[in-house]
This record gives sequence, structure tokens and C-alpha cells, in this order.
Amino acid sequence: MQQSKEQKVHGVFEKIYSNYDKMNSVISFQQHKKWRKETMKHMKVKEGASALDVCCGTADWTLALSEQAGMKGKVFGLDFSQNMLSIGEEKVKSSPLNNIELIHGNAMELPFEDNTFDYVTIGFGLRNVPDYLQVLKEMNRVLKPGGMAVCLETSQPTMFGFRQLYYMYFRFIMPVFGRIFAKSFSEYSWLQESARDFPGMKELAELFEEAGFKDIYFKPYSGGVAAMHVGYK
Repeated sequence: MQQSKEQKVHGVFEKIYSNYDKMNSVISFQQHKKWRKETMKHMKVKEGASALDVCCGTADWTLALSEQAGMKGKVFGLDFSQNMLSIGEEKVKSSPLNNIELIHGNAMELPFEDNTFDYVTIGFGLRNVPDYLQVLKEMNRVLKPGGMAVCLETSQPTMFGFRQLYYMYFRFIMPVFGRIFAKSFSEYSWLQESARDFPGMKELAELFEEAGFKDIYFKPYSGGVAAMHVGYK
């Protein structure tokens, strides 16, 4: 019986959780940390803010949001992989921050009331959900009016030559890295498929608009291998 995308992705992350952080650094050549740092600078999270990090994984972005929101703020991280959350829980426990709550839940149906958060983020998780638009609509729903939604995700380079090299790397080299460093060839083969099939920057901006966001813009990173998208409610 063929697995649904949701079942397949859940199985992937339940298996690779222990090597996830290490592999992110290997695959992106440490660039994912730089991209997130640049995105956080752009967001200018206000002290005392409420924030939700969707598909939070091992909670790196959740922790960064928490640090900027300060002790008067409140930050939730949500993920559907309990194993990924277990790594995040260890990070939260070892940090001095006590304004974080990690929740096991589904991005397709966020367990929060309408108009709850000042910021909602999703980092390298949108490409793995069954329905991109549904998740963006949920992010819009739980944002307060005027709130900011931010997606940091792999994208599709447009420059000829570089684009072909990028696809070659993701299709052939990244799964080999998965086999060497994480003993997970098939799981990293799946992750390259999800990145390859993800919408380009303009197409994702159109999905933001369809989900109800206003004043949408995006910024490419590293030649377009990743991009930040911002929209307001």
C-alpha cells in the first residue's frame, strides 16, 4: 500500500532526527545558519511578542525567536515528529530561556485560536507538508491583524548553469552525504525530491497572496538556493 506524503515525511523525520542538525550543516555547507540569522535581522522581533514556529523540528529557530521576544514574550514550537521534538526539548532545557513551549501537532490544522500571534514562522518545513496552501492559510488564521508570517525555505535558482549544478547536487550528491554521515540514503533521496518539486520564489509569493497575506515580498539567498518570504495579515 502506497504511503501518503504525510506518512512518508513523518517516517523520514522520525528516523533521521538524531543526525538532523549535523546533516543540515553538511548539506547547506553551514549556510542555513547564516540564512536564518539574516532573516531574524529582517524580522526585528519585538520584545514581549508572541510567536509560533511551525514545523519547528529541533527548535533552533524557536530558540532564536524566544531570545528576541524576551522573558515577557511567549514562543511556541510545533512539529509532528515526536523524535525531532525530543531533541528540541533537550535544547530548551539546557538554555536559560523559560518562555518556550514545544507542542506535538500538525501544521495542516494548528491547535490555536484565530488572531493569536504577532509572528508565525516556518523554516525548511513547508516543502514537506501535504498542502502548501492549507498550511499558509492556517498561518494566516492564527496571526493577529498586522502580524508577520515568514517562510525560510529552499528555492529554485534561476541562473542558467548554476541551476543545473544545484539540481545535480541535490539529486546525486546530497543522498550520498545522507548515506555517509547519517546512514540514511533513502530518506535524503526523499528530501531532495521535496526540494526539487517545491515552488519557485514567484510561485510561492502567489500562494502567500492566495492564502490571504498582504504586502508580500521575498529575498533570495545564495543565488536562489533558498529564499525568505514575508507576508502580513
